[in-house]
Amino acid sequence: MPRNLFQRMIFALLTVIVTVHAYVFFSLYVVNGSTFMASTGETGVLAAIDAMGGVPACGTFLPIWAIILIEFAFAYLLECVMGSPCSFRLACKVFDPKKTHPVLFETAIICTTVALMCPAMSLIAACLYYPYQFADFNFITLLANWLKLVCFNFPFAFFTQLFFIQPLIRTLFKLIFRKDLKKRQLNMAAATQGVSDAPAESAQTEQPESEL
Repeated sequence: MPRNLFQRMIFALLTVIVTVHAYVFFSLYVVNGSTFMASTGETGVLAAIDAMGGVPACGTFLPIWAIILIEFAFAYLLECVMGSPCSFRLACKVFDPKKTHPVLFETAIICTTVALMCPAMSLIAACLYYPYQFADFNFITLLANWLKLVCFNFPFAFFTQLFFIQPLIRTLFKLIFRKDLKKRQLNMAAATQGVSDAPAESAQTEQPESEL
């Protein structure tokens, strides 16, 4: 897939854009939606958020677009610094990319990325969404919130990344860099053809010597 720094940055950007929107929807509607509606008496999640004055974060209430921007900044930074490079190295410790089927190796990368990014982003979310407005900061409460978010987020992250988000991102990546991928395939085919032709040429050159 990505072969240089620019392509890795674009791949990470596409991944984070889709992932952050999916996680914000999951957090607001699936995890906290019923709580928001129960506390405000509204029958819809968006109406409940409007009634509260926004999403509770950082001890105040922020609009949904601000939550998306904050999580996008953290997720993109972590993906570029930790998620993408570390997941590749960890996958290489278990599988040899030259001998392993590409689908299996890509699956290993996805699994290691989820294993790294989910606890990291859940810790950031636990800090952002800590109930500062209702209680003083307590490390035990933060730890409990973090573990709770990991339990909620990990299954969602694993299945969405494996079966939906990464297949979508890889399809978009192939469309964006189709010329580069086609050129790469032609170069690999030419290199393979050159290797296969080399023994035949050497045999032809050695044959007259054996006849002599």
